[in-house]
Amino acid sequence: MANLIDGKAVSAKVKAAVKAETEELKAKGISVGLAVVIVGDNPASRVYVNNKKKACAEVGFESFEYALPEETSQAELLALVEKLNNDDRVNGILVQLPLPKQINENAIINAIRPDKDVDAFHPENVGHIMIGDYSFLPCTPAGVMELIADTGVDVCGKNCVVIGRSNIVGKPMAALMMQKAYPGDATVTVCHSRSKDLIKECQEADIIIAALGQPNFVKAEMVKEGAVVIDVGTTRVPDATKKSGFKLTGDVKFDEVAPKCSYITPVPGGVGPMTIVSLMKNTLLAGKKAIYQ
Repeated sequence: MANLIDGKAVSAKVKAAVKAETEELKAKGISVGLAVVIVGDNPASRVYVNNKKKACAEVGFESFEYALPEETSQAELLALVEKLNNDDRVNGILVQLPLPKQINENAIINAIRPDKDVDAFHPENVGHIMIGDYSFLPCTPAGVMELIADTGVDVCGKNCVVIGRSNIVGKPMAALMMQKAYPGDATVTVCHSRSKDLIKECQEADIIIAALGQPNFVKAEMVKEGAVVIDVGTTRVPDATKKSGFKLTGDVKFDEVAPKCSYITPVPGGVGPMTIVSLMKNTLLAGKKAIYQ
């Protein structure tokens, strides 16, 4: 049976370090503030926003929530972003995605000041990631890197398959696994919906990072013995036995894949906790004014 990569335990260590550093800043009269903007009443988005506010409280950040109605116009949201860009209390700005259809997400992302873009979605921050000269990292890929590093697995030269090519996870994940630093220097292949030999690519992979949002997609026959498998997927699958009416399901068919792995992340409790703690790390960096210095 594989070694479980415990995202809750790793995130707790990172959170404790962020909290300690935040307390040091407070002793010097420096506070750290995160503004979270949510538009509409998407239940999943509300859960994510509440979790981010809770994490802020736990590490000692100030949090500022802006809950806007579903019918908010793009101009109104842009005006709020500009206000937050110029608010000295706010070190980080996070606009919860997805946004209502009348709002262009790229226009909003591009309007956030790069040094306050703690999601690391702004083109300037993406460019820094691509050339390996970054401070902010997208939160989920950063969390994955932290989990891999915690295992101590030798990644150098290994075959790594990233399944999924989203701007939020797949693309930056591939860039980070190629970087000239640990855990990097991997030989990276990105697979997606148009890949012709996806199963064969996975079978040859030493590391599989599944980030396509398709429950139970990665099965035992796709994974070689001793592989490291990181499951980024979190899909709500209906389950009448659960009080909530659903269960969080990953992209990996855990029960049949786990026996073949050297390391594997569970869902929940794997990558998920790392995403929010990575946001806290980015916000702390912004609060320290340590971006690109």
